[in-house]
Amino acid sequence: MNEASVGHQCPECVAEGKRTQRQPRTAFGGTAAGQAGTVTRTLIGINVAIMIISIATGGMGAIAGGSGWGGLLGGTTPLTDALSVLGNAPYVANGAPHGIAQGEYYRLITAMFVHYGVLHLLLNMYALWILGRDLERVLGPLRFIGLYLLAGLGGNVAAYLFSAPNVPTAGASTAVFGLMAAIFVVLRRLHLSVAPILPVIVINVIFTFAVANISVAGHLGGMAVGAIAAAVIAYAPKDRRNLVQGVGLAIILVLLIVLAVYRTVALS
Repeated sequence: MNEASVGHQCPECVAEGKRTQRQPRTAFGGTAAGQAGTVTRTLIGINVAIMIISIATGGMGAIAGGSGWGGLLGGTTPLTDALSVLGNAPYVANGAPHGIAQGEYYRLITAMFVHYGVLHLLLNMYALWILGRDLERVLGPLRFIGLYLLAGLGGNVAAYLFSAPNVPTAGASTAVFGLMAAIFVVLRRLHLSVAPILPVIVINVIFTFAVANISVAGHLGGMAVGAIAAAVIAYAPKDRRNLVQGVGLAIILVLLIVLAVYRTVALS
């Protein structure tokens, strides 16, 4: 028996009660596990680990010294070359051409985890830390990671569609912009003020257009897909919530795949 505040409790009875008790859910059907922010921390850890590998493969030039933002961004490395969004490389390396149009579709996913320099990484990870924990808490871990990956993929597909095929782009900002839009949608759905997030969105959109060497298509594409995915999650009817959310997010994924294939056919 376990001593309790009042009397004693049978361990087996307590365990059985926990199994049969309905677990608390967030307003959008997520579990309370999102309170810990585990997914957000894991995503940051993955990005940092890949940055370390990038520095190891590219030397100190990977930290700073690039041409972007007055030389504060790092240069390219063998890792960024291999994992960034690149439509169709005008060169042949290791005996074969490179790019998404050459079948390297993995770049549409991996590009959201590589960065051009430590400053690029820090800016995105700070935004992910601030935005990610709140969204993960409200949506739950599973819905949050689905939203994050779809927004990142959406931004990378947009960059593939609208950017020059020989210009590489990378960074978690595609997903981060999706998180900004998602918070806006969630606040609207909960009938809360959007005043905290609206200036952040406006400033970052202006920043996107005002600063050179930033993927406009990637940022806006991530924001658009993040908003749509968040709307699917937030406005799904409660009685069919899991079904509508799952099917809705799957449809977004399929549409992004179709757009990527369309771009490949066009480049081919």
